[in-house]
Formats: sequence, C-alpha cells, structure tokens
Amino acid sequence: MLVGLMTAAALAVGPSVVASPKHLQEGLDGVAAIGALAEVRDGGRVWRGSSGVAELGSSRKVPVAGRFRIGSVTKTFVATVVLRLVAERRLGLDDSVERWLPGVVPNGENITVRQLLNHTSGLYDFKDTLPMPPSPEFYALRYRTWTAPEQIERALAHPPVFEEPGSRYDYSNTNYLLVGEIIQKVTGRTYAEEIERRLIRPLHLHGTTLPGTSPYIKGPHPHGYLPKDGGMVDYTELNPTLFGAGGDMISTTRDLNRFFAALLGGRLLPAELLAEMKTPGTANGRYGLGLSWHDTTCKVRVYGNDGDALAYQAYSFATEDTRRQATVAVTPRLPVNPDDSVEAFLDRAFC
Repeated sequence: MLVGLMTAAALAVGPSVVASPKHLQEGLDGVAAIGALAEVRDGGRVWRGSSGVAELGSSRKVPVAGRFRIGSVTKTFVATVVLRLVAERRLGLDDSVERWLPGVVPNGENITVRQLLNHTSGLYDFKDTLPMPPSPEFYALRYRTWTAPEQIERALAHPPVFEEPGSRYDYSNTNYLLVGEIIQKVTGRTYAEEIERRLIRPLHLHGTTLPGTSPYIKGPHPHGYLPKDGGMVDYTELNPTLFGAGGDMISTTRDLNRFFAALLGGRLLPAELLAEMKTPGTANGRYGLGLSWHDTTCKVRVYGNDGDALAYQAYSFATEDTRRQATVAVTPRLPVNPDDSVEAFLDRAFC
C-alpha cells in the first residue's frame, strides 16, 4: 500500500523538488522494510510518502504523519542541550567528567564532556552488556525499568576499549547516559525536561515526546517487529528506559526535519558551537558532537543523524544550507539491514 502527497502550501511556492514525487515514491518502495515513511523538503516544497504496511497481517497503510522511535537521533537533541549550556557558560566542553560526576567513572579526570559527545572516551558500551534478540533473555527484559546509574555501573564493570581518551573513535551509548547525568547535575532538571523546555516547546514539535517509562507510542504509528522463534514478534511496546539519553525519543518525519532545519540553520546555537558540532572527534571522522554526516553519490554532503531503536530505524539529514532535507523511518524486516536501501532513497532525495 503506497501513499504520496504534496501539501497545498508546498505546491504553491518554491522550485521543483530535486526528484519528482514518482521518483521518490519508487525509491521509498525500494526500501527493504515492513513499512517506511518519509518527508523530503526542498525550499518551500514538501513531499511525504509511505510504503509497505503498518502492521503485519493487515493491508493498513503506514501513516505518513505516523510516530516512531528515533533511537540515536536522540543524541543530537541531547548534544544540542549541552552546547546551549556551554553557550550560557554553565558547562565547558573540556570540563572533565570527574568535575561533574565525581567518583563515577574510572579515569574520569582525563575524560572530557567533548569526548563523551564525540565518542572518543573509550568507555565500554552499555548495550554490549545485554543479551540481544533472538535470545530468550532479551525478551524477558522488555518491560524492565532501567536507571542511568545502574546502566553506567554495568558498563564500567568492563575495562575501556582503549586506554587514552581522545585517541580513537568508538561508539558507546554509555557516553550519552553520562551526558544525561551531567545535564541534571548542571541544571537540576533531567535531560528530558531540558529537551522539552529548550527544544520541543519552542520549535513546536507537537509529535515529539520523551516517553519516560511508558512502553506505548501514542497516536498513529507503524508497528515494529523483531525476529523470534523463526517468525516475527510485534515489539512496538517496550520500556524505553532501555535507551535512556542515548535513544529514547519518539518523533515524526516533520518534527525531525523542523529540528534539523533550526539546528543547522543557526537558530539554536552560536556559529562557533555549531562549528564545534561539525568537527570530527578524530581525523577524517564522520561524527562530531552528536552530529554525523556523509557524502551522497553526487558528492552532496548532508548532516544529521540516524538511530536504531530495535524495531524502528530512523534517518534524518539535511544539506548544510538546510534547503534540502530528508527524513526516513522504517520498521525493518530483520535480519535484513535496511541501511543500503535507505541510502539509495537519500541519494534520490538529494541528488
């Protein structure tokens, strides 16, 4: 079941989209997933489409305005809050972890906030302490409530993956669990409260929430699935404290495009801190302070982030001038990885 539309306002203004609606819909149909939805923006024009089904065993269309778990795209929101605190001189990128969380992290005096944000701390990833699907132990944790301190403790029971902080890039969700704790120490409010008051409300991101312990996705949404016992089990519901500050948010394609337009357009951070966000943690890297980038096949560089929330995957990127944007969310048919087919769609959107 396929859906494609151009809004009335979009049809009225701006140059034609980079790709035709038909070309974009064909690209979305080619994404390897149970269901997919996307929003592509080019100047004043907007294309929204969906493909596949919202729920296995039905012919119900994926809602084009549907909500989904955004996984590690959450990290860009968290990093933006940190950089706003830096702009307010309440926190320094080169402050040590030990300064804000004394006694929590071994060698914390030599690990900086910057190294947490750009994944060069070397700290062991909490995710790697957990059983993964399709193991029965994983499914038993579905509704468990986690706290950041216990997740951090589990991770730090393991030695760092390298000894010298800042010397290498190694993606670790533990970094952002710690950043969430630092935000609370600096502000007296949780990272979720700070994202809500600093980003969600001012930008009118009406479809974006930090769900806390609620396992539900409220409003229209596609169902997500994981492999189990040779088939697929509906895994739409889960306790999002599993992801915490590293990936617990729910959003829409519209809201993610709106957020990245504001961020990359310079409306959320001073120019020098946005430049810091785009600076890789290691030479020739593609990840800065909660922001990643890649070059399309037509050599257009796009900035944003992608996220994996088990039964949902999200991708949101924009050109540096924010004129062109594309956000895609999929419910993957695991173990097939949708990344390559999503990249092909993004090439259609940006090339």
